[in-house]
Parts: sequence; structure tokens; C-alpha cells
Amino acid sequence: MPILNRAAELQDEVAEWRRHIHARPELLFAVENTAAFVVEKLKEFGVDEIVTGIGRTGVVGLIKGRGEGSRTVGLRADMDALPLTEITGKPWASKTPGKMHACGHDGHTAMLLGAAKYLAETRNFNGNVAVIFQPAEEGGGGGNLMVKDGMMERFGIDEVYGMHNLPGLPVGQFATRKGPIMAATDEFTVTIKGRGGHAAQPHRTIDPIAIGAQIVTNLQLIASRSVNPLRSVVVSVTKFNAGFAHNVIPNDATFAGTIRTLDDEVRAQAEARLRQVVEGICAAHGAEADINFHRNYPVTFNHADETEHAVAIAGDIAGEANVNPEVDPMMGGEDFSYMLNARPGAFIFIGNGDTAGLHNPAYDFNDDAIAHGISYWVRLAEQRLGA
Repeated sequence: MPILNRAAELQDEVAEWRRHIHARPELLFAVENTAAFVVEKLKEFGVDEIVTGIGRTGVVGLIKGRGEGSRTVGLRADMDALPLTEITGKPWASKTPGKMHACGHDGHTAMLLGAAKYLAETRNFNGNVAVIFQPAEEGGGGGNLMVKDGMMERFGIDEVYGMHNLPGLPVGQFATRKGPIMAATDEFTVTIKGRGGHAAQPHRTIDPIAIGAQIVTNLQLIASRSVNPLRSVVVSVTKFNAGFAHNVIPNDATFAGTIRTLDDEVRAQAEARLRQVVEGICAAHGAEADINFHRNYPVTFNHADETEHAVAIAGDIAGEANVNPEVDPMMGGEDFSYMLNARPGAFIFIGNGDTAGLHNPAYDFNDDAIAHGISYWVRLAEQRLGA
């Protein structure tokens, strides 16, 4: 089955919603206006139950099918934007300097609203559909807070599904995989405490810059020498701050970065090796280290059965040749992982075409993808609930 006729009919209207949201970006949990827009639309559609304030500013709408079934499928979209200044020059470009929808969450929200309108009109399923509009995907862990607020239990969600646009993947195509599809995103900050002094008398100091340079170099051995080369790990130091003058060796130096992994064993191994490298090199030079390690989003792990269903439905819409069921995992993070830890489900990519990349100030969601996204959500809900 290709894209649904009704989804194609809705495309222009949904594109207008998308552009309205795009022009009014909001960050993290401060998505009150976007959430209010979502609630307004869900009320217009006749959604049976609308609950706000889940995960602080999240919204969940419950649409009841025609049958007596009690199973509930959750469909999730994220609402927040990024702290970037947009350079697209589009008529619907951000009206707020320093904020823009550079990851397509405006498109995700609009597509799910389009699906909600369709499902509320037809109700051609036996059970319930929970449409989940989540705040703070971009670093705030809004998905985790919605789970902690009891969303799964409150709405009786049995399965949960997510979708994200992917620049470079042609419009009308989909990609996913069983197992890990996106990485755990851990973060570290290390402060090396040495002894400062005159740059012309380094023998009287414990130089935290020289020590830090050794540590940064040796951290790359985690990937090349500590972890099985057939398993994935990325260690990136992205900040290094020390010193204030040409002729002064400072007392301390601070560097920070991220570790990305695709399974819990390597995640634990990488953290342990980072601590060993930092502490060992510091001890060898008489310095001390303060290590702040933060376990951020977990691995986004697609459940096997639910991924097979997602692939089949995407194939019905796009054609089997336009669905990649074994896409390579990506080392970026996604807090839909918390929902997949709480319930079985799957995360899928939808093509955004030849556009600027995500988190780029020239990015814009491709409205040509809207009908494909709506069709996927609708067919997924109907098939999983026995329409």
C-alpha cells in the first residue's frame, strides 16, 4: 500500500502547522507554546483524553478505537528546538534569534498531529492509540521524565514507537535495525590539580597542561587497544581549558568530552579505563584528578519483533526496496531510549532528502516527507491494534 490518500490530502495543512511551530522554537522543557498548540489541535480533532504536564511540559492524547480492545500503542514525537541562529532565509524561519528547529522536531510534532487527526476521524482500530508529545529531547532527558511520571502505566501503553527524520536518506525511504540503533551518550569532565609556577622553572611545578596532553592522547587507546575492535566505542575530548598567561604554568587544567557506546558492557569498560588512565598518569607525575562522569542517555535499543512490524509497515508504504532493515547504528544519542527500556518498541528513520544536516543552522525539515510519516503512523497503529 502506498501513502494513504487522506495523508496526502492533509499534507498542506500539516505543513502549515509545521511552519507555525518552526517559526516559534522553544528549548528543552520551556515548550509551553508548542504544547498549547498541540493541545488546541488535539481538542479540535476530538481526541478522547488529553493530559498535560507529563514530564513537566509533555502532552499525551488518547484516541479510542471502535472495538472493545484494551491494548494501547504509543506513538512519540519530540517538540523542542536547539540554541542556534537560523540562516535558511525561509518565510517561516525562526522569529527568535538564537533558537531554531535544527533537528526537525517541528516536523515530527506536525506529522504526529496529522496522524492523530486521521486516527480520530477513522478510529479503524481495536484498542487505544496514545500520541506522545515530548519536551527536552535535546539534552534534557524529557523522555526519561515522562516515563518516571508513570506515563506507561497511566495510559496502559503496551508498545511504543518513535520516528526521526534523516537528511541524506531520500524522501519516501525508511531505515531501521534490530538491536542498538543509537548510542549511549556519556559525558566526562576532568580537572587535573598540579602545582603552578614560572614557565621558566618547570622543574618546580607539576604541570597540569603537560599531564593533560598525555591523558588526552592516551584516552584514544581505549578504542584502539582496550575494546574489542568489532565493538563500537567513541572517545572524544571536546574541551580543554588551562592557563592565563604566556609565562605562567597554571595550578590546574580542565578537559571534557563524551564517550559513545552501543552496549552496556563496553559502556562500563570505557568508563573504567578512562578513570584508570586519568588516575594513573596523574599519579605518575604527582598530580591529583577530579573526575566527574555523567551517564547520560542509554543505548536506543530496538526490540526484535516490534522492529519487524515497523519494517513491514514501512515497506507497505514505501515499497520493500525503499526500506533499509539493517541500517548501521549511529553514535548520536536519543532519549526515546528510556521509553524503549520501559516498553517494547522500535525507532525508525524517515528520509528528509538532500538537505543540510541535523543541528546545522541551514537545516529545514522537508515537508515532502509529511504524507509518508503520517501514513507510517496510521498504518502502524491500525495494524498493531488489529484493524
